[in-house]
Amino acid sequence: MVINLSEQHSLLSNWVSELRDVNVQGDRLRFRRNLERIGEVAAYEISKQMPTITVDIQTPLGIHNSKVLAEQPVLATILRAGLPLHNGMLNYLDKADNAFISAYRKHFPDGSFEISLEYMSCPTLENRIIIISDPMLATGASLVKTIRYMKEEGNPKAIHVVCAIACSVGIDYIKSQCGEDITIWCGDIDEEITAKGYIVPGLGDAGDLAFGTKVQA
Repeated sequence: MVINLSEQHSLLSNWVSELRDVNVQGDRLRFRRNLERIGEVAAYEISKQMPTITVDIQTPLGIHNSKVLAEQPVLATILRAGLPLHNGMLNYLDKADNAFISAYRKHFPDGSFEISLEYMSCPTLENRIIIISDPMLATGASLVKTIRYMKEEGNPKAIHVVCAIACSVGIDYIKSQCGEDITIWCGDIDEEITAKGYIVPGLGDAGDLAFGTKVQA
């Protein structure tokens, strides 16, 4: 399942437009905050699909039968670009467990690259709801490798992927490699990808725009 959160006009589509805008991108604080807000909206929407239970809550004047989440998810982020999205989801799902994955493109002189996954810190993943944040779903290679790696650590009951912008190529690759049972939530969907694996029109390098230019690995 793929949910484009911009299909119905809302504040979220405004935030995505600011992420894309070269005249706004120079404000790193605003860039990070817009990613964070998209994460907050995604967390709220995903929470509607999570199981709930009814508990008795003691108020100063009586007891109320309140509906609460039956369990807490695992919020996973791909370092470093995924951190603002992750923080946004953690603002709402504030009792969630957390996982951190180091997955990046290792570039070669001929212009090609491979995904290097060198580190993961996570709680138990067995029978858990996992929500993975990565702002740009381009080729889908890093997310596929991350999902496979996490499944080796346990058998999740559900996997959600949250991104600011997705490319249809990456969406199709995740479906072909990981099955149809993964839900992808995105701020918008672009159709084109360059030979070097960048989304067009996209927004550029989300990690660099949020945190500063890095030395190419």
